[in-house]
Amino acid sequence: MSFNELNSVEHYIIHQLSGVNLNFQGSSEPKTSYGLQWQYMSAVDLNRSVNEVLMEQDLKDALVRLNPEIAAKPELADEVIYKLRAILISVNQIGLVKANEEFFKWLGGDKTMPFGNNNRHVPVRIFDFDDLSENKYVVTNQFRIHHRETKIPDLVFFINGIPVVVGEAKTPIRPSVSWLDGAYEIHEVYENTVPQLFVPNILSFATEGKSLYFGSIRCPLDFWAPWRLEDEDEALARRLGLVEIGKEMGDLLHPARLLDILQNFSLFTTNKKKQRSKVIPRFQQYEGANKIVERVKEGRVKKGLIWHFQGSGKSLLMVFAAQKLRRSPELKSPTVIVLVDRTDLDTQISGTFNASDIPNVEATESIRDLQKMLEQDTRKIIISMIHKFRDAKPNMNTRDNIIVLVDEAHRTQEGDLGRQMRAALPNAFLFGLTGTPVNKADKNTFWAFGSEEDEGGYLSRYTFQDSIRDGATLPLHFEPRMVDVHVDKETIDKLFGNFKEETALTDEEADALNKKSAKMAAFLKSPERVAKIVADIANHFREKVAPHGFKAMIVTPDREACVQYKEALDHYFPVEASKVVISTTANDKFDFKQKWGIDKSQQERIVDEYNDPISDLQFLIVTAKLLTGFDAPILQTMYLDKSIKDHTLLQAICRTNRLFPNKRHGRIVDYFGVFDDAAKALEFDEASVKQIITNLSELRDQFPRAIHDTLQHFEGVDRTQQGFEGLEAAQNAIKTDEKKDAFAKDYKFLSKLWESLSPDNILNAYQSDYKWLSQVFESVRPASDNVGKLLWLTLGAQTTKLIHDNIHVGEIHNLDEFILDADVIEEIFNNPDPKNAKKLTKILVNRFKKHGDHPKFKKLSELLEELRDRAERGLITSIEFVKELCKIAKETVQAEKDLEAELQEKSPKAALTELFLELKTDQTPAVVERIVADIDAIVRLVRFQGWQKTTSGERDVQKSLRQALLKYQLHKDQVLFDRAYSYIKEYY
Repeated sequence: MSFNELNSVEHYIIHQLSGVNLNFQGSSEPKTSYGLQWQYMSAVDLNRSVNEVLMEQDLKDALVRLNPEIAAKPELADEVIYKLRAILISVNQIGLVKANEEFFKWLGGDKTMPFGNNNRHVPVRIFDFDDLSENKYVVTNQFRIHHRETKIPDLVFFINGIPVVVGEAKTPIRPSVSWLDGAYEIHEVYENTVPQLFVPNILSFATEGKSLYFGSIRCPLDFWAPWRLEDEDEALARRLGLVEIGKEMGDLLHPARLLDILQNFSLFTTNKKKQRSKVIPRFQQYEGANKIVERVKEGRVKKGLIWHFQGSGKSLLMVFAAQKLRRSPELKSPTVIVLVDRTDLDTQISGTFNASDIPNVEATESIRDLQKMLEQDTRKIIISMIHKFRDAKPNMNTRDNIIVLVDEAHRTQEGDLGRQMRAALPNAFLFGLTGTPVNKADKNTFWAFGSEEDEGGYLSRYTFQDSIRDGATLPLHFEPRMVDVHVDKETIDKLFGNFKEETALTDEEADALNKKSAKMAAFLKSPERVAKIVADIANHFREKVAPHGFKAMIVTPDREACVQYKEALDHYFPVEASKVVISTTANDKFDFKQKWGIDKSQQERIVDEYNDPISDLQFLIVTAKLLTGFDAPILQTMYLDKSIKDHTLLQAICRTNRLFPNKRHGRIVDYFGVFDDAAKALEFDEASVKQIITNLSELRDQFPRAIHDTLQHFEGVDRTQQGFEGLEAAQNAIKTDEKKDAFAKDYKFLSKLWESLSPDNILNAYQSDYKWLSQVFESVRPASDNVGKLLWLTLGAQTTKLIHDNIHVGEIHNLDEFILDADVIEEIFNNPDPKNAKKLTKILVNRFKKHGDHPKFKKLSELLEELRDRAERGLITSIEFVKELCKIAKETVQAEKDLEAELQEKSPKAALTELFLELKTDQTPAVVERIVADIDAIVRLVRFQGWQKTTSGERDVQKSLRQALLKYQLHKDQVLFDRAYSYIKEYY
């Protein structure tokens, strides 16, 4: 038996979770795992029709089992099922996210029905969250579902008859096929063609047996995440293939895990454009939040440090933790205080909570507000700033179910304010969350929040490498830019060191230091230096940032320098392309304040404009503001011309590491010399820092070898030959799938180096070779709707520009100009020239693509693939190959003729007539012909070219269909409506 996605991955998952081995029918051994078992049922054995999402009998049994009021009157279950059906049907009108949110209110037990005495409303339980053995867990495969089209997801998981997980399994033995192909099918195909299946969805997953990734509904593929096991040993983690994936799968899809995610880790948020989205946790957020909850429930240790790398989602971790703490009945309605120490962070955290619609959240406006809430024993989630504990009384609230979550726990929380907070809340739990802990005598995050019981001093750690490995953040590329007037870093460090060490300065000493500082400022802000740097920024931005659709930030020495940079930048870009974000003080001159001062609301508007990809604003120019607590995923490059160190430096540069579509890395362009010794600048974790920052000089060293390795795939090929002959020779050198995949792997690495280094002069010597390789890659890359996206990647902006500027490949299109008919096939059959056979193969592949999922052509496509595979492996002669190929070609020509005749015969009206006759019942009016004529007339009146792809078109046609059915009192038949609308969409 050969390996494929069905018998290798799909069957393995079923065996791992249920104990049933589908590869050996009749000999499956029951397998014990976790104490809660998924029960396998074949799709044909499920008690449902192809149009039904729910297994209604299982659901009805659960409603009776879990609800005493329904158990007394089982017919009440039908009322609940009717409500759930209505949400499923509404998905076309309200959208998938809103339908999922509404369904989750039922699944979480938040909905009531008047089933109690005297019609008293009582909660309806669909799942049992307390005794998980009371639920029924079913997994099935090859699940056929019809909505607008018929689709067959690989794996569907049901709890109490409700489909909560959808999974796609891909083949583990083709390098060019990855988990992304499965995720693409779920996200781009299934969610759009059979959205009803995803209305109850907790999560979806995809795997090819090597990687496991999961995501929520409508989650872009860039944001799907891996699932890790707690305390996973990285040395072993990725080398065990299916076994390791099986462990991760068993952990993620354990019923307790899924129901926990449903109940405590599913958020519905609204962005600034009022768009609704669903958020579920990444592994580190789930693990970190649960460790906080477990420690509080245990009650023995009263503190803990959560050290998760910048950008890996600490704000959401706090939301998840706060939500679960508030929902835990054994904690008896706790107070959760979320503390920050800066106004901008306060806004960011409040925004995260408010956007997530978490109930009972209060933001304090003043010290008095906070103290009043604590003295009045408020039981809510309180968002406040550490400064509001100033002058707080000791023992303000001595309850032991107060939990304090301190964001960015490395600044003022260790000083006097931190001590006042601890004195005011002596029995509270204190958890510090940071991406940049400080380990110094005067400020020590580990001492303040770390517990001796925790290994290394932290309750949960998620490192730089973890976050990049999992795709939670992006790597940082570091680019030193030596200018002629480069800063003398030793002098600067000495001056700053002197400033820090001096404690009691005399007037004379202060004057002397001020003179030194003035000289330093004058040097940094000399017009000649600023002009040179801004010219370099303009060139760098146009070449490396703008083509990708990203934006930049310029960090300058002080507020005056911000203005200098702005005025210089205006010579290269329109005035609206950049904005200065600084604070002004009472001592500033009136003109300065008038021109450059902005208030909080203006700053928010600037940030919103900057985050809008289509706005004209490309640069933010700052010195202190927005270096922390500022989340702009579109920011890719930071131009750094300021001396910053320690956690402030890491926080600043990590503004660039957030995920954004097609963004591969963040970039720091260093004009100051901050990174002359990066590990020393970030001295708290030298080993990790060395690994995260990619010095571009290393990439330059790697490039010659990378292009040599990629060209090796075409040894003996004349790269000067043009036209289709040259392209055909290149393609013949990598004609097998294995060779194509190996070439794609090397080209992927090469193109990443090219994109990172461009426009470095080192690339000039390799331009013609790289252009040739890029064109060959593009010619053999799979079509975008069927692409192994990890290997056959989308081309970068620089590479695309290079190809577009150098399109001189002769008559490539001649390859497609080849007519397929009986005479041509006969000619090839009698004269089996390999070139003609190759052309015929290409034509057949294109024909099969054109016919999409049509069963007949899909079968012929599979036959062709099998034939090519046999030929590549040398199992048949070239003569046999041509004969078999011609046989498939003849069948293709005949199938196309049959299809054309069938389509001519099946006019829109004929199709509708066939449908109504098929669904006709005793209650249906006899005048089918008149019904069809009315529908045909009214639909033709409102439809227009391409109406199926517009919301207004779909809405008008649906409304017209309802009107036509209303005339014959058929408007309440939802099945008839759905089927008729499906036909109209296809034939009109």
